Amino acid sequence: MIQAKVDIFPLAQVFRISRGARTQAEVVSVVIKKNGLTGRGECVPYARYNETSESVIQQIESLPSDINRQTLQNTLPAGAARNAVDCALWDLDSKKMDLPCWQLAGIPMPKELITAYTLSLDEPENMLKQAEKNSNRPLLKIKLGTPNDMPRLEAVRKGAPNSKIIVDANEGWDAETYTKLAPDLVRLGVQLVEQPLPADKDDALIGLPRPLPICADESCHDRNSLPKLIGKYDFVNIKLDKTGGLTEALYLKNKALEDGFKIMVGCMVGSSLAMAPATLIAQNATFVDLDGPLLLAKDRDYGLFYDESLVYPPKKELWG
Repeated sequence: MIQAKVDIFPLAQVFRISRGARTQAEVVSVVIKKNGLTGRGECVPYARYNETSESVIQQIESLPSDINRQTLQNTLPAGAARNAVDCALWDLDSKKMDLPCWQLAGIPMPKELITAYTLSLDEPENMLKQAEKNSNRPLLKIKLGTPNDMPRLEAVRKGAPNSKIIVDANEGWDAETYTKLAPDLVRLGVQLVEQPLPADKDDALIGLPRPLPICADESCHDRNSLPKLIGKYDFVNIKLDKTGGLTEALYLKNKALEDGFKIMVGCMVGSSLAMAPATLIAQNATFVDLDGPLLLAKDRDYGLFYDESLVYPPKKELWG
């Protein structure tokens, strides 16, 4: 039996990116019950990919009750709905076989990871305060992609002089803007820039000067995305809501490394249930951005343990 429902998690504070602001995280939770065992998964429908909670639940409810991880890959497309079901099936298989998911996946035992902490897009003076409050964190991520980005970045660097910084433009620049900003990004110690150009216009990255690494986010969904990314990007950002679950994410990571890309593992704003499977993919990634639960006012029971910027693998009571 497959059940899907919407869960709402209020945020600790308003979270803004260049596309808008939110005060809560709306997720779709999936429970699969079979032979007295229960598997759980979570996804975050994303309007950027024409997903809503209603459309995702409709996709999930269309599935046969005997679906498994293998048949699921050919039944639903990559996206949020498949992610929640796939991760629930991993959890169910873990319980059925009495083995942790990392063993089922054939990867080493996961360890704690340093995660980025995301600063919400705001006026420079407020971003300065956010940066000062989080200046002890080794890695900060900044949402940019507006006409007034440099004062914001300058403010964050002033407030957190020792932190490494990732910048996420959320498709908000064009090639000319990025080319002008890049020297200042380097000057201010930015380590990586995510998706500077719209996904449908990223051909313009070919041949541009490369003073710092560029990461594909909206341009990278699953393995089929990779051929079009060569020559444009240095990193790919793997998110389970884009790959359609842990199954494809494992394949994507291996193929991306084989093709010469470096790995970032990211997340949508969701609970620990969504982050738990991603901790497996994030092992040995160059950059990890699994801070979703840190942005919530309250997480799920048995949520992931965060020690400042260290995130630890999930307990079996949560997932896997």
